[in-house]
Amino acid sequence: MFESRCGLKCSECQYKDIMKCTGCTTIKKPYWAKSCPIKNCVEGKKIDHCGKCDRFPCKQLHEFAYDPATDSEGTRIETLTDWANS
Repeated sequence: MFESRCGLKCSECQYKDIMKCTGCTTIKKPYWAKSCPIKNCVEGKKIDHCGKCDRFPCKQLHEFAYDPATDSEGTRIETLTDWANS
């Protein structure tokens, strides 16, 4: 079962309870910005998450998944691969 569009494990997110976030699969607008380009792309293609995209992993996702500002080291791409294969 997938938890997000980008591979973030919402069940492990520290902001879930603090911000009362129900996750990008259920919210219309993210609390952290006016919009999310990953969410917009996935929902525009009418797929569940990036792992189901024929361009996976695209440049946009790769930059997002290896973002030093969020201390991401590509685990989202691994997660998306697992979700796509389950």
